[in-house]
Amino acid sequence: MKTYTIIGGVNGTGKSSLTGVLRTQTTDLGQIIDVDKITAEGKLSPIEGGRIALRKIRDCLEKGISFTQETTLSGYRTETTAAEAKRQGYVIRLYYVGLDTPEECLARIQNRVRHGGHDIPENDVKRRFEGRWEAVSKVLPYCDEARFFDNDNGFLEVAEYRNGTLILKGERCPAWVRELAEYLKRMP
Repeated sequence: MKTYTIIGGVNGTGKSSLTGVLRTQTTDLGQIIDVDKITAEGKLSPIEGGRIALRKIRDCLEKGISFTQETTLSGYRTETTAAEAKRQGYVIRLYYVGLDTPEECLARIQNRVRHGGHDIPENDVKRRFEGRWEAVSKVLPYCDEARFFDNDNGFLEVAEYRNGTLILKGERCPAWVRELAEYLKRMP
């Protein structure tokens, strides 16, 4: 079964860390495509790293192999990729990582920078944070499975999306999940 796994979330929420956790739990992630890792390893600009990531995604689709993409979901490319993968018979999964505020994201990014990691401009983080529910809602129709994780203190699965409905899980319901639920209720 060929699978397209999307690890989504605003910058600084913990997408790469969640990918690491998922690697220990599943064997079907296929080729993992992380533009930040591509950029850092090749000492490339973000634009060059993005081009390489897009080539890798196209290559996976052309060969019909499973792959995982880490993404902020901003822009149109993930939606376009999901539509193409769906046409080709891929199973599509979204694992979304969230935090309650853009300040939490920015603090995590600054911590990453202090430890030698890459920085993201504050205005980009805030813009992506503001548009996150619209971005999620564009990808959800293609997903066979969508699971949502809060990363306030480790990855806690707090919701899943099934049959057009966000289903809350567990005792803890972070503010961002309530916001997402309200946003999705307003969708046509």
